[in-house]
Amino acid sequence: MTTKNWIRGSLFGTSAAVSLLALISISTAQDGSPTGAITTRTHTFTPIRDDIYHVVGTGTVNVMSHAMLIEGEHDLLVVDSHVTPNAGMALLDAIKSVSDKPVRYLVNTHYHFDHAHGNQVFPQDVEIIGHPYTRQKLSGELGNVLEESTFLSFTESVPDQIENMRAELAQTSDPARTEELRARISMQQAHYESSQEIVPTPPNITVDDKMTIYQTVDGGGREIQIVHLGRGHTGGDVVVFLPDERLVYTGDLMVPGIPYMGDAYLNEWPDALERLKTLDFDTILPGHGPVVQGKDRIDDLQAYMRDLWQRTAELKAQGLSFEEAATAIDLTGHSNNYAQLREPGADPRAIRRIYQLLDEQAE
Repeated sequence: MTTKNWIRGSLFGTSAAVSLLALISISTAQDGSPTGAITTRTHTFTPIRDDIYHVVGTGTVNVMSHAMLIEGEHDLLVVDSHVTPNAGMALLDAIKSVSDKPVRYLVNTHYHFDHAHGNQVFPQDVEIIGHPYTRQKLSGELGNVLEESTFLSFTESVPDQIENMRAELAQTSDPARTEELRARISMQQAHYESSQEIVPTPPNITVDDKMTIYQTVDGGGREIQIVHLGRGHTGGDVVVFLPDERLVYTGDLMVPGIPYMGDAYLNEWPDALERLKTLDFDTILPGHGPVVQGKDRIDDLQAYMRDLWQRTAELKAQGLSFEEAATAIDLTGHSNNYAQLREPGADPRAIRRIYQLLDEQAE
């Protein structure tokens, strides 16, 4: 599978894929949880517990990731701000349909563009919380995130996508397809224009290991833990854990599919997931994909990652380039859990990253 196909097939590769996953999330999140999802033009807020919402885009705006809203008696806490200023503003506007209370806190689960590039549109008095590594990345201390391959690999292709859709629009005579293409072109054009206006905005409060917020609610206080479990998807992932509600928002540290690994620490990520399992929860809200019940899917992801690391190391030792290894690697034994593994191959960006880590270990 080529890099292009892995981008298309990844959990946050295209707006169409995100929209499909959004619909899955909406239906599954309601099992055993409060009823009454609130849907705006741009977002659906599905109650997972009382006053706690899994926030998923409807597909009218390219948001590219999920969010979470926690409503207290006096104010709100939001987790992740989406992919662009336009998407972040859409989130803030949609929140007004749920509550007229002010946002007090915004938590960035990590620095990646699809979770943190809406930061700049949040009001100045909002406290943005994240790991020190997230602050370093978004402040520019470690380089310009807008020039990194992760950001560019998901944005540089957008103009071509728009042109391809316009070409198809000129040829199609199907009314339904015409309407769909026009909507997608409009959405992607707005997304691309907004991506040119991004000003990376770092957290102003950092969490090295753990921070606890006690949010005032009717009848007492809600405990909200912001926890760093170790390096994994990036060098500074945090999860948002609500112990009384037995609920954790994991960002991209734990997702139900194969996550993007281009900036990951694959040699450490399974250990971070092992620490995640020590938290007492029964519901996972991921940054992409459907809500997950229980911890079995964590085991699946750990097994895949360990196998990916070991087999990549073996191929590197045989002298294969990372491109050759990405084509040759056989992880079909995990296809029962991950459908895209029914044939050999892996995301070249993940294999390249593992090669980098192996080289660092050898120094």
